Amino acid sequence: MKQRKSHGPHGNKPFIILTCKVPKAKDLKKREPKLEFDYKLPACCVKPSTNPTSSALSWLPYPFIEKALDLELVFASKKMSSLQSWEMGLCLLVCITSCSFIYVSSQSVVAGNDNSSDSEGTVFIDGKTSIGKIDEDFICATLDWWPPEKCDYGTCSWDHASLINLDLNNNILLNAIKAFSPLKIRLGGTLQDKVIYDTEDNKQPCLQFVKNTSEMFGFTQGCLPMYRWDELNAFLKKSGAEIIFGLNALAGRSIVSDGSAVGAWNYTNAESFISYTVKKNYSIYGWELGNELSGSGVGTGVAAAQYASDTISLYNIVKNIYSSIEPKPLVIGPGGFFDANWFKEFVDKTGSSVNAITHHIYNLGPGVDTHLIEKILDPSYLDGEANTFNSLQSTLKSSATSAVAWVGESGGAYNSGRNLVTNAFVFSFWYLDQLGMASAYDTKTYCRQSLIGGNYGLLNTTTFVPNPDYYSALLWHRLMGRNVLSTSFSGTKKIRAYTHCAKESKGITLLLINLDNSTTVEVTVTFNSTWRLHQKHKPHRSHKLHNPHRSHKLHKPHRSHKSHKAKVIQKPQRSTSGITREEYHLTAKDGDLHSQTMLLNGNILTVNSSGDIPSLEPLHVNSSKPIMVAPSSIVFVQMPIVLPACS
Repeated sequence: MKQRKSHGPHGNKPFIILTCKVPKAKDLKKREPKLEFDYKLPACCVKPSTNPTSSALSWLPYPFIEKALDLELVFASKKMSSLQSWEMGLCLLVCITSCSFIYVSSQSVVAGNDNSSDSEGTVFIDGKTSIGKIDEDFICATLDWWPPEKCDYGTCSWDHASLINLDLNNNILLNAIKAFSPLKIRLGGTLQDKVIYDTEDNKQPCLQFVKNTSEMFGFTQGCLPMYRWDELNAFLKKSGAEIIFGLNALAGRSIVSDGSAVGAWNYTNAESFISYTVKKNYSIYGWELGNELSGSGVGTGVAAAQYASDTISLYNIVKNIYSSIEPKPLVIGPGGFFDANWFKEFVDKTGSSVNAITHHIYNLGPGVDTHLIEKILDPSYLDGEANTFNSLQSTLKSSATSAVAWVGESGGAYNSGRNLVTNAFVFSFWYLDQLGMASAYDTKTYCRQSLIGGNYGLLNTTTFVPNPDYYSALLWHRLMGRNVLSTSFSGTKKIRAYTHCAKESKGITLLLINLDNSTTVEVTVTFNSTWRLHQKHKPHRSHKLHNPHRSHKLHKPHRSHKSHKAKVIQKPQRSTSGITREEYHLTAKDGDLHSQTMLLNGNILTVNSSGDIPSLEPLHVNSSKPIMVAPSSIVFVQMPIVLPACS
């Protein structure tokens, strides 16, 4: 309770101000009260609270009234002794009764609003068999070589986020990586094909990148000093990260008149670098050859047959240097944009010499595009990338290779992304949809450009504070298991739905993405196979039990179930009554899609003063209730449903 001085209608006679907050339905996502009440009550008045952190829909009876209804009793004088006990009691009774009427009358506002609407839909999950299987450490992020002078469209967004100058002593950076346990980190990018390694064989001076617009990629040749490689390995080992290193694939080649790179790869410097790495006992998850040299390439390209031959050379180098070490690092390539004919030839000719086939995704176009958000929120546009996933999957299935598909780099919008779009809440719609779609096409790993740097980093380039997509990635990593289930949604086209077996508990995890900014969707889940409830379902981690009334925070009041025609095989003993599920509702602060602050179940996600990543705690909701997906929101739902595909 707060106290302040005020004067009543009769001079200095103390009185009580009762503050009641009642939001309109359209303001739920903003978490701000909009209805105003000014009741003239004996010794009392009622008006809306301006406290933006309160929970407006958690209705509980007094004495929990201050916490649940966000009522503030503000006493006008410093001393309450002047109020006789009967007068104070009568005043409180009148005020509480008044707020009860306010609550009842507000229900029509919460339930119906001119600017919002409701719809219903059904998620259908095929629980018989999985359609894909991702790596346990599916989530991956990149660290790039770009120096501070890298600018796009007049904006320089890389600051000190390069592999050369990144602050490895930053505690937020360390904790952000540790939270995944482990996070795959791919070290590479455009300039990797202009990097030399300062090992014993190197006879050139070890100079850093210098901006030169007449040079390919806009910079001169750069160098990785071995002391910096030592620092990077010490930091990444401490963080528990798994390292994928991208090697310079243009060494020894020449650029001809048509812009292509010809000649065999000169692997002398790379071989020396790999030998140094092994001698220092540094752990490498994978060695990748080249960056965006497939097809016509970016800047230049290498023919598929030559690239396959060079990849086989890398395979032999790794095999020889790691001859007594198991497991050996993966050999990965080509790390470029998908070109069906080029990739088919590359896959066929590398045979068993390559472990993962990587492709890059920037399907939204340039960061300067003013239609980025329209594309992100357009289901048809999002569906377009399925063609690439499907084509690569078909290429691998039709060949003799045992290699698997990876997304080796994906920033959505090229040329460093766009500030307040690719580093804001709205980008989680695109990012999580990409993770779900890639998984459904049996992609094993997905590397996000970038962990930090540019306008598409999971972390803020200057402060290191996590952007919304960081939390989206972390929730995916903790909740979405390896087995991918076929999932479809019947209803609005604005809902995207993906399901996996749960990661560390019995059951499934459903991801729902609502691209609509005005419609709350009531979702019912159905299955096509026999299923059972896991009666001893436990949360992924030790979570504090939330007030059950707060489960309504992002929801409108539940309506009764409607009948659905989907075939569901159920038995009476499978009633979900009394069984709870866990829900993680992600929304933008103040409902602003450009916000770089994400809310989880209405609570702001941010690091503390020590740089610790916040805990991600769910709501506990009765499983018999439909799932309420608010406008412009994302929901992870962990359900204690055991399916054959997850057994």
